[in-house]
Amino acid sequence: MDEIYDGNVTFGELKKHGDLGLGTFNNLDGEMIGIDGEFYQIKADEVAYPVDDSMKTQFAVVTFFESDETKEIDKSVNYDQLKVFLNSMLPTENIFYAFKTEGTFEFIKTRSVPGQNKPYPPLVEIVKNQLIFEFHDIKGTLVGSWFPDYMKGINVPGYHFHFITEDKKAGGHLLECQTENIRIGIDYTSNSYLELPENEEFYNAELFIENRATLEKVEK
Repeated sequence: MDEIYDGNVTFGELKKHGDLGLGTFNNLDGEMIGIDGEFYQIKADEVAYPVDDSMKTQFAVVTFFESDETKEIDKSVNYDQLKVFLNSMLPTENIFYAFKTEGTFEFIKTRSVPGQNKPYPPLVEIVKNQLIFEFHDIKGTLVGSWFPDYMKGINVPGYHFHFITEDKKAGGHLLECQTENIRIGIDYTSNSYLELPENEEFYNAELFIENRATLEKVEK
């Protein structure tokens, strides 16, 4: 939210911390999704490209996924209804969760953004020009996270999902969906490792500024 889009962690290093997750790339170049140890860059052309270990990220959330609970939804629900269902699966709102949701979707709406050049514009301005992608009757996987409200400023409170098609050819940041038949795996996580950027831009960022309302606008 403070125009710090320079990555300093390679994907080779990131893989030491997890095999499933989401995030973005150096210069904000597309949406990242990690699944089963493989990472993909979904660029503004909708295509999902395999990620080289030398590439860098400035924001990523990963974990070594181990499902603690699995449930199926064999009826059509939209994104809001899906989140209500997921709420019923959470034993507490005070820890972290990772999700791996596989199956068939009647409809998926995602987005990505193109890479940026300095001086970087605010994220809220960048998403005004986001590229929107729509999928119909598609098989794929939603990778997501849920963070407690007390994590705001460090992560996105609540749900955050990225999507990739079954053939790993396309996807993006989830905006809307309509499920058909899905299987949800959820991983309860009660610990977290945080690595911060080491650069002048981050050192000078005014991170105490309240960005919650703008963040929700950007994410949704």
